[in-house]
Amino acid sequence: MLSTESAATVRATIPAVAGALDAITARFYETMLSERPELLDGLFNRGNQASGEQRRALAGSIAAFATALLEHPDERPDALLSRIAHKHASLGVTEDQYVIVHKYLFSAIAHVLGEAATPDVVAAWDEVYWLMAGALIALESRLYAEGGRAGGDVWRPWRVVGRHAQTPDTASLTLEPEGDDPAPEFRPGQYVSVRVRLADGVRQARQYSLTGADGRRRRITVKRLRAGEGPEGEVSAFLHDTLRLGDTLEVSAPAGDVVLGAGNRPVVLASAGIGCTPLVAMLHHLAERGGDRRVLVLHADRSPRDHAHREETEALVARIPGAEHHVWYETGDGEGTAHRGRMDLDGITLPEDCEVYLCGPLPFMRDVRARMLAAGVPARDVHYEVFGPDLWLGAD
Repeated sequence: MLSTESAATVRATIPAVAGALDAITARFYETMLSERPELLDGLFNRGNQASGEQRRALAGSIAAFATALLEHPDERPDALLSRIAHKHASLGVTEDQYVIVHKYLFSAIAHVLGEAATPDVVAAWDEVYWLMAGALIALESRLYAEGGRAGGDVWRPWRVVGRHAQTPDTASLTLEPEGDDPAPEFRPGQYVSVRVRLADGVRQARQYSLTGADGRRRRITVKRLRAGEGPEGEVSAFLHDTLRLGDTLEVSAPAGDVVLGAGNRPVVLASAGIGCTPLVAMLHHLAERGGDRRVLVLHADRSPRDHAHREETEALVARIPGAEHHVWYETGDGEGTAHRGRMDLDGITLPEDCEVYLCGPLPFMRDVRARMLAAGVPARDVHYEVFGPDLWLGAD
């Protein structure tokens, strides 16, 4: 892994570099995308650029990777990078793009660190970068090979054949591949990237969980994001306002490493808001598979009116023998056995030796994860899916 000389330099400089990473990544993206604007066409998410989430996620991933190299010098931290590799593979990132990133990232490092960016410091962090890039390239190549796709050739045309309103601001879209190609298989919990050309001519891609399947057809669920004047929410607005039945979308091969585990261990599915979508696919699998696997479903939302896939979830739970279902509504107008307020796990008995899957806003997942750990669930058995850049990367 890291050479002895580079490891010593990285260890000595990681506090200073980590402290400057936000400024480094901000300059990196600003310079690269101003000089290479074509990268915004179908690859980089300009909503995440505007919010700053992408640069914070990049800074966190670099710091976490460097720390892992120092703490476990004989291991390549692939597990740390798996989520990034799946996201890259869903967008068709290619090996040559790592060379472009390297150029602008190290230019930003030199600019921000100034005289502190000595040749020894730059060489050590260059080694960190190429170890990280090499690991990602290897992981992504494997994902492309598994999907039968060459390089970054991940996009295929899919036609919109169905639309169903889940809530006033959430709709499920049923898609079917054009031509006679079979639809790729997916694992419960995975997502696809959907790429559209917006009114200004720029293509933008976003990831949406696969929430169902019927033969060659696949279903995604899209929540309309309420954006201001910036680019946040522009793709979801397009899919809600402009897309019509019969239209064609560019859709990637399925990706995502947070998937339902095999075996017969008890499962806890905990979600909030639109975070229910990957867990709905898991619930479909559990209901169709049958067996005696114990299932506990927990969901929090603003109200029944805002709860996407509500009736579908209830029907799926009813098909699973012994499954338990708890719902919390913040507005206090819960129906039937729904709890009032925010999710509260007091009084909820977790199955022994369970696997937990979380999806929802980060504050929600942090809170529920802490409660799961306090209840004795090992950290390795608590899996989480983040919509957008992973600002939780490196958490235990």
